[in-house]
Amino acid sequence: MNYFNVGKIVNTHGIRGEVRVISRTDFPEERYAPGSQLALFMPGSKTPIPLVVASHRQHKNFDLLTFENHPNINDVEKYRDGILKVSDEQLGDLEEGEFYYHEVIGCTVFTMEGMEIGTVTEILETGANDVWTVTPAQGKPHYIPYIEEVVKEVDVDEKRIVIEPMEGLLS
Repeated sequence: MNYFNVGKIVNTHGIRGEVRVISRTDFPEERYAPGSQLALFMPGSKTPIPLVVASHRQHKNFDLLTFENHPNINDVEKYRDGILKVSDEQLGDLEEGEFYYHEVIGCTVFTMEGMEIGTVTEILETGANDVWTVTPAQGKPHYIPYIEEVVKEVDVDEKRIVIEPMEGLLS
């Protein structure tokens, strides 16, 4: 089974079993909803610890979670630095034109004329739109904005992306 990172427990919060999470998901309302199943992976361990979310709230830049059967700080202190993940079967369907990062990373990017640019190696969140780092076999990476004017076709099954570069984009 494949697991995907949704957040990292960075500390406890108070004495009632709440943990501070730096979230890595675009769907915190869904991932951290009471009753949601999460898998906790501790550093150096390959075996997940199953957890069920009891409550979720936001505080400053953190998501604060409590888990069922973990009513106080002593129950959750040991989870610090753990990574919260969801299994691939928990991933929801996305709308047309939306993709999970793991689907885009590794895709080969081509121009409309069929020239290979490189492989998507990273996705940067800029606020307005995502920017894909496309690394060629040789040379420096290119930064491709994920906007309709540039990205013309995304086929995650074939791991192929077609772009129409703006002037100066690949120079």
